[in-house]
Amino acid sequence: MLNIGDKAPDFTANDQNGDPVSLTSLKGKKVVLYFYPKDNTPGCTAEACSLRDGKSELERMGFVILGVSPDSEKSHRGFIEKQSLNFTLIADTDKAVAKAYGAWGPKKFMGRQYEGILRKTFIIDEQGNIEKIFDKVDTKRHFEQIADSYK
Repeated sequence: MLNIGDKAPDFTANDQNGDPVSLTSLKGKKVVLYFYPKDNTPGCTAEACSLRDGKSELERMGFVILGVSPDSEKSHRGFIEKQSLNFTLIADTDKAVAKAYGAWGPKKFMGRQYEGILRKTFIIDEQGNIEKIFDKVDTKRHFEQIADSYK
């Protein structure tokens, strides 16, 4: 379980274009690293569109946005195109990044328990430390949720 102040686990994983992205390559920048269950589902679309619409404000605040789900690069490309997303999506097909961040675990839906992505967002500072953690994500207002936490 990661906590505020912990060193963020480094990772290298492919983005929607098959290009490797690592946390160390973003050192010196603040990172919004958000985990979501699945491309093109209602809650995940609402969350991605909130971040898309707030990207310029988050950039002014010094942030880079990275979305992470177990979907494939191809699925991510389709999601980006369909929703006009303006940030990078990580194809965590082996769930290694999600597991490193504690964003993979037991979930319940309609009385059934299963393993899946836990919707979480980590704010990582310029030195690679976890600055904030959002465990209760407001999918429709996630950009505002992040921005408001810095006011």
